[in-house]
Amino acid sequence: MGISRHYVLAAGGTGGHMVPAAALAAELSRRGHRVALVSDERGARFPDLFDGIQTHVLPAGRLSGGPIGWAKAARQMWRGRAMARELYRTFKPAAVIGFGGYPALPALLGAFADGIPAIVHEQNAVLGRVNRLVAGRVAAIATSYADVARISAKQAGKVRLVGNPVRTSILDIRERPYPVIDEDGIFRVLVTGGSQGATVLSNVVPDGLALLPLHFRSRLQVTHQARIEDIDAVRAKYAEHGIPAETATYLPDLPEHLAWTHLVIARAGASTIAELTAAGRPAILVPLPGATDDHQTANAREIAAAGGARTIAQPRFTPQELAKQMQKLGLDTSALQNAAARAKGCGRPKAASDLADLVEGLSQ
Repeated sequence: MGISRHYVLAAGGTGGHMVPAAALAAELSRRGHRVALVSDERGARFPDLFDGIQTHVLPAGRLSGGPIGWAKAARQMWRGRAMARELYRTFKPAAVIGFGGYPALPALLGAFADGIPAIVHEQNAVLGRVNRLVAGRVAAIATSYADVARISAKQAGKVRLVGNPVRTSILDIRERPYPVIDEDGIFRVLVTGGSQGATVLSNVVPDGLALLPLHFRSRLQVTHQARIEDIDAVRAKYAEHGIPAETATYLPDLPEHLAWTHLVIARAGASTIAELTAAGRPAILVPLPGATDDHQTANAREIAAAGGARTIAQPRFTPQELAKQMQKLGLDTSALQNAAARAKGCGRPKAASDLADLVEGLSQ
């Protein structure tokens, strides 16, 4: 084991930022280092990911709302920067790693002020706003895709392709075979809108599954993660259609569900794509149309081009279109198994290790 060092990970409070940060934290801890997390109040409350890791909530405003909003955000950022520098005086990090989201910005600004090496990790196929703001000052830009938009020619030399780290419980699925599909056996479907759910999936999926031919529909077993405001209506729809379904607002055992799933219906968030490709599970993806820079459509491009997923733009995501795509995949066992293999081929299972190597290299 090498020299033990301290590292600060800074991430916005959504699953897309927190999950890869947690995977890196676990890898660095396994190597004997000490890790601290900087996030917002959402990140501090995120369940299960950072148990045993010291967590600090720093103020960070969003750069929106016109001149008044920008001024308020600047004051919040300045306060957060000062608090980050106070943390660094006592924790003495060897490096600061940003995972995007506005809560990461004060921590990175503090690192620049104190001369602490810093890198950013970009989960999406489009460089995010905060990472664009700091790209000129960081030592490296770790990416999840070979082709990432919004990286300037001047910053191209800093890019290091590592992939998007996922939990070890997801990587374990990679070693398990794709679930056997018998002609008359159960066909398991996992529906997830990411850490915050997706109302459009709740509105469309139950009715779309109900349009499948009876011999297919009768084989379905569904697990559907939905927003809390949608959950009662989702349960009622599945009951109305006579489709066995487990519904929940949060799936703490999502890796186990993913392990036995034959097909996933989901948004195209960065962590969702990373988990699908790490595990090797085919999907029907519905990118979030309002995502910044349309990054979910960009995220889905690689796995769709490889044949591991089908993408349906939200305006075309109707029960009829879903039923059509489900039949194209689900009624041909060899096509589904081939899609699973192609999804797996897009995975980068060493992402956490490769990112940890990059981080350790900053302080050698």
